[in-house]
Amino acid sequence: MNLNQISVPSLNVENSIVFYSTLGLQLIVKALPHYARFVCPNGNSTFSVHLVEELPKGEGVSIYFECTDLDEKVTILKEKGIHFDEPPSDRTWLWREARLRDPDNNQLILYFAGENRLNPPWRVQ
Repeated sequence: MNLNQISVPSLNVENSIVFYSTLGLQLIVKALPHYARFVCPNGNSTFSVHLVEELPKGEGVSIYFECTDLDEKVTILKEKGIHFDEPPSDRTWLWREARLRDPDNNQLILYFAGENRLNPPWRVQ
């Protein structure tokens, strides 16, 4: 099994297209006003946004995008006007993360984990 796609809700798909394109995702489907799909710049994973009348309540999901050049990527995105809630920082789980929210308040985490992504010291044997 392979994870193909994550889809998040949006009140305005056009605004989401601008945001996710700025992050570096490549738009491959534009079915306004209801849907947009992107391909990630590395690998074959896709990411989509679908129109909803109301956003879900509560914490919601967290979407992680891996960046081998995390600090540089964050600097570039800030220069493009992207706001980060938390700058890049080293976490106790051995990942380096920066946190932000999209226009619909979905939480995004840009991160770099290196070898610890799949092989942390506490990995089950």
